[in-house]
Amino acid sequence: MSRSAHPAGPRYADVLPEGHYAAPPADLNALDSRVWARTVTRDAQGVTTVGGLDVRELAEEFGTPAYVLDEADFRARCRAWREAFGADADVFYAGKAFLSRAVVRWLHEEGLNLDVCSGGELAVALSAGMPADRIALHGNNKTTGEIRQAVEAGVGRIVLDSFQEIVRVADTAQKLGRRQRVQIRVTVGVEAHTHEFIATAHEDQKFGFSLNGGDAAEAVRRVLRLDSLELVGIHSHIGSQIFDTSGFEVAAHRVIGLLRQIRDEHGVELPEIDLGGGLGIAYTPDDDPREPHEIAKSLGEIVSRECRGAELAVPRLSVEPGRAIVGPTAFTLYEVGTVKPLEGLRTYVSVDGGMSDNIRTALYDAEYSVALVSRSSDAEPMLSRVVGKHCESGDIVVRDAFLPADLAPGDLLAVPATGAYCRSMASNYNHALRPPVVAVKDGEARVIVRRETEEDLLRLDVG
Repeated sequence: MSRSAHPAGPRYADVLPEGHYAAPPADLNALDSRVWARTVTRDAQGVTTVGGLDVRELAEEFGTPAYVLDEADFRARCRAWREAFGADADVFYAGKAFLSRAVVRWLHEEGLNLDVCSGGELAVALSAGMPADRIALHGNNKTTGEIRQAVEAGVGRIVLDSFQEIVRVADTAQKLGRRQRVQIRVTVGVEAHTHEFIATAHEDQKFGFSLNGGDAAEAVRRVLRLDSLELVGIHSHIGSQIFDTSGFEVAAHRVIGLLRQIRDEHGVELPEIDLGGGLGIAYTPDDDPREPHEIAKSLGEIVSRECRGAELAVPRLSVEPGRAIVGPTAFTLYEVGTVKPLEGLRTYVSVDGGMSDNIRTALYDAEYSVALVSRSSDAEPMLSRVVGKHCESGDIVVRDAFLPADLAPGDLLAVPATGAYCRSMASNYNHALRPPVVAVKDGEARVIVRRETEEDLLRLDVG
């Protein structure tokens, strides 16, 4: 049986027996636009191109494995979110999905704000010129150093996550002579039908203040008593890779109920609510994510309706898409090393990367698509498992896929929708070198995060 529910939502929570596979696609050479970056296509010779560039040339110039990011697609998705929510709302890109200085500059230019959850992410944001007042700092255990870094920089908001953190932020702001804008993160008790590790709004987890237990209301009381803190809103996040807005409706109802309680108890109407991110993307053609304008319309109607019922002014809404922006814009390019048929089972296809550049399959039992991209093929489909080169039997990139039966060492495979969390969660397991991120646009390619070298590894080893 499957080891866990798939993070794409309730449709994937139906556990299927081992050996249950969908039928092979009608055309192994087809590149479904639902899972590939927008400029990805096959040329007349059957070779895949992205941003007008041949993937074989990218592999030759930059090596494999490599993350290939479609800059035009990334920017278009930023604009789509910004335009969908309009001037009366804020879109914060969730930097944990993938962050680099180039990405920060793109966000700034396209008018998005930025969410960070560590001092390192904040340092990248500031070094690339993101205005501090357009940055929000998250995290369930921010260090005093990170808090000081954020307050000194003048970040637009710090999202408070514990009673101890209220004291730390207030004390730091007082010592620096600042009045820090803050939000309070609440857990609203909504089950988002997602993997246990990425569901964040049920009670038994590490994030936020509980609504049911009264901690959220007490956090509000404590913050309002502190002169060095300015409480501007309530924050909620119900999970990740969510395909519908029904969970957000329940969350908004409960958050706005808290806003009404704050008004009634303290005579204060808070001006902001943040409903977080977590909207899903298509990892396989079966996934059906919603478009930004649909999400914006739905969330706007939910918040307006709930506020009317509570007799509150409609607060400024914030959302935090990360995966929904960067996830579909990149693919990981691999070279096939070995092809090992197992009679009556499947063929194991080993590539030159694996769990060090994409841990999500091992961690979440995530599903991906994969395609032969260095050529087309008329061969019969073969049931395959794409695996990495690491010394772990669980080192799986794509658990079940159909690839051409003439697949051979030296062929290039690409796994789409790897823009989010793959590079962010990459490791040096087996002392693997983390791959580069190569941005492509209008026939040009450039490295925005370089490949690690053995010298990088040895430089840290001071023993």
